[in-house]
Amino acid sequence: MDKLVIEGGSRLSGTIRVSGSKNACLPILAATLLTGDECNISNSPDLRDVSTMLEILSSLGRRAVRSGDSIKVSSGEADSHTALYELVSTMRASIVVLGPLLAKYGEAKVSFPGGCVIGPRPIDLHLKGLRAIGADISIKEGYIIARAKKLRGAQVYLGGHFGSSVLATANTLMAAVLADGKTVIENAACEPEIVDLAGFLTAMGAVIDGAGTPTVTVSGVKKLKGADYRIIPDRIEVGTYMIAAVLTGGDLFLEEARIEHNLALLDKLKETGGVVREKENGIRVYREREVIRATDITTNTYPGFPTDLQAQMMSLMIGADGISVITEKIYPDRFIHISEMNRMGAGIRLEGSTAIIKGNGTLSGAPVMASDLRASAALVLAGLVAEGQTEISRIYHLDRGYEHIEDKLSAVGAKIWREKEQ
Repeated sequence: MDKLVIEGGSRLSGTIRVSGSKNACLPILAATLLTGDECNISNSPDLRDVSTMLEILSSLGRRAVRSGDSIKVSSGEADSHTALYELVSTMRASIVVLGPLLAKYGEAKVSFPGGCVIGPRPIDLHLKGLRAIGADISIKEGYIIARAKKLRGAQVYLGGHFGSSVLATANTLMAAVLADGKTVIENAACEPEIVDLAGFLTAMGAVIDGAGTPTVTVSGVKKLKGADYRIIPDRIEVGTYMIAAVLTGGDLFLEEARIEHNLALLDKLKETGGVVREKENGIRVYREREVIRATDITTNTYPGFPTDLQAQMMSLMIGADGISVITEKIYPDRFIHISEMNRMGAGIRLEGSTAIIKGNGTLSGAPVMASDLRASAALVLAGLVAEGQTEISRIYHLDRGYEHIEDKLSAVGAKIWREKEQ
């Protein structure tokens, strides 16, 4: 098992090329199950989660091969409609094969998903959406079993306790494109990854209106064709490196980043003293003040502040002048990283779903353990500014969502490398 070692104190400066979006790539790969034709997906990130999805497609009988940043899913039909526990249990997003299998073949058997431990993430909205358009669903021996002779368009409301759900919207959207008639999805997720999925489905021949808004209308078609498609840049990777630039007092150009995908973060970085400039084919990020200013954050569904940047923003607030408050509205239990940050000398107190961060802290390098994907990135950021050496173990979480992070950071001045754990 690998670990990351970081010598803190380096200022980041230079260019980082942003990888394709993990959270767009996974449902787009699942959507290739909706056709028997060949599909070519470019700008796909080289990540463990993407490799897992390719294994799932292979287990279902679809041949998917990577070459560089391109993935070719060969023509042919799925010869299995069961997504096995051994694969699905390692990645929550694998549940998005449920909708396409059901829509294309009339049946699907998908294990309950796994992934990061960041608190309860129920799948009730997935089942609600599919049942609304005619699926018969049962749960047996840890598997979701869905059947439908023919899905039929309907009015679907996907409101949940914590707002809309990206993956439930994706599953319902993919199932609806082959349903009879019109489906209207209310309280749909508005994230750029849903817009990208809708773009791919449209390239395949689907008829979709309103993607990126709370109301998405789908007019079902009888068949979808293969398509070539380029995935959007990863806005969470962009956000992580934006925070890193401000945190280290650095100056980074993030190639291919789209400023419109990170407006909530941009607003908060401005409050801290960060400067973000839109340039041709990317954005430049740096800090214009010597001192980082404290700020308060509440996570919310898009276009609100993303929960996937909450932990990274906490690393920035540790070094801010004053007290910051971070309230987690999406996953109230997503604070496991606090204990590791406090081991490095941070002053963070948790009260329910709110973290109170006492700034002006000086972090000391220490052995720490990653608990989930975004917490891993936050510990990397903390290590960049800590005094001495930080060792981060269990970085297999990090490899699920950040493509060659140590190489990208080393290229812009960080002292970071990978070692085998003893």
